[in-house]
Amino acid sequence: MLTGGPLDVLTGDYLAELTMLILGRDRLKNPGLGYAKTFPRQLEECLGLAHERGVRIVTNAGGLNPAGLADAVRALAAKLGIPASVAHVEGDDLMPYEDGALTANAYLGGAGITACLRAGADIVVTGRVTDAALVSGPAAWWFDWAPDDYDRLAGAVVAGHVLECGTQATGGNYSFFTRHDVRAPGFPLAEVCEDGSSVVTKHPGTGGVVSVGTVTAQLLYETQGVRYLGPDVTARLDTVRLLSVGADRIGISGVRGEAPPGTLKVGVTRIGGWRNEVVFVLTGLDIEAKEELVRAQLADALRDVAEVDWTLARTDHADAATQETSSALLRLVVRDPSPDPVGRSLTAAAVELALASYPGFHVTAAPGPAQPYGVFTSAEVPAASVPHTAVLPNGTRLPVPPAIAAPPPFPAPPSPAPPASGARGSGGGPVPPPAPTGPTRRGPLGALVGARSGDKGRDANVGVWVESDAAWAWLHATLTVDAFQALLPETAGLPVARHVLPHLRALNFTVPGLLGDGVASGHRFDPQAKALGEWLRARHTDIPLDLLPAPEATP
Repeated sequence: MLTGGPLDVLTGDYLAELTMLILGRDRLKNPGLGYAKTFPRQLEECLGLAHERGVRIVTNAGGLNPAGLADAVRALAAKLGIPASVAHVEGDDLMPYEDGALTANAYLGGAGITACLRAGADIVVTGRVTDAALVSGPAAWWFDWAPDDYDRLAGAVVAGHVLECGTQATGGNYSFFTRHDVRAPGFPLAEVCEDGSSVVTKHPGTGGVVSVGTVTAQLLYETQGVRYLGPDVTARLDTVRLLSVGADRIGISGVRGEAPPGTLKVGVTRIGGWRNEVVFVLTGLDIEAKEELVRAQLADALRDVAEVDWTLARTDHADAATQETSSALLRLVVRDPSPDPVGRSLTAAAVELALASYPGFHVTAAPGPAQPYGVFTSAEVPAASVPHTAVLPNGTRLPVPPAIAAPPPFPAPPSPAPPASGARGSGGGPVPPPAPTGPTRRGPLGALVGARSGDKGRDANVGVWVESDAAWAWLHATLTVDAFQALLPETAGLPVARHVLPHLRALNFTVPGLLGDGVASGHRFDPQAKALGEWLRARHTDIPLDLLPAPEATP
């Protein structure tokens, strides 16, 4: 990013829910840690270049110990002989929080970053801030926005959300990846304007693609509802408009902002207990009978285990040409508050079946000892109770007041979705034209629809979008909550909500509780729901022929 073209601010997002748990365990071993150890190593390679080019660096790599990382950065700069003014933001750490909590961090906004940059910082290190704050904070500094410049701040927050996952905005994890060369996608950058609008692009000559589709996909990633709540501003995602303004250049405009809520989200991690797993390989004939046998043989050993999950993945094929494609995988996952019931005594019982169970018995890996697993939950606290503080380069500690919360200036209009349960959720904007009628063909939803999915603690979200107004009318009318749950039976019984984003031709489904206790608990085969959207695209439904691409002519 420093060598590929012009840049004013370089940001780095190092924190995810699982990362906070890892950093918490690091801090238990050494109170001087708790920050991303990779950051100083990366900075050593590029600090001189950033200084030479006048590029500020803003990162949340401080994790649980931003002051410690700021000191490490000063020491590194001194060793390299590079003058660097370093500041940091703290106050997000709310420990001690409650019994059993390993970490508890409020999601701060960008105002502390803005204050540090105004004081002349070359490098700003933060703890837990919102991912988008790494962009909105510098933008507010550059243009000297006021705290109530809600539309401008909301535009910068949307740009930050597009950038926060790097190459996911330039072709990574993109449903229509076969249309582009995405073998080595370049990193995205945003050209932010004074009015809060922006252009998302990438440096010339880098790989991948920036398109309306790639930006739409990232806008739908890990969001909930049409209001994107943040500490500085509430961004209305149903007002976002995208327009191609050149090759690999997508303009973002029209973003409306509202006052933020009076509370901050707090992410809390704790050690949830102990887990273990064994994957049995079942090959050839009688797969169901082999599963039944091994489950019966382990029933006594599992009797006192708190939580037992068996999953059979039918990866086998009839009359297969290779042994691997003739095999299915039977996954046993166990969890317990104590390591003893899920430790070596259990895995030994599994291994001891090797000569006394189904024919062809083997496992994918040698069973090991029990491992601790984490649980992520979230809560809310009054914003005024969190000591958001900017520690300036000269050591001055500057309290950052919370943004003033107020009722929204205009309400979210009701969703124009179909009636009954199909319309659960929120939305706004114009009602789409009538859905196409006429002959249909049964096929995968992904022949027409793109998707991007992800996690928020225990919850998953799936955003879907289409590329034409006619397809949008069909998608809006067809993919109700009931239809979504019918296509994804694992979501049945969960309080799924649908949110309408008409200017993006998109729907966003939130699926509370699908991921159990979150990624660190390993509750599900895909614990972060990264592929949930691709499963949805692979499900078959009746699609109007007029919307499907014309079949290629046979030579």
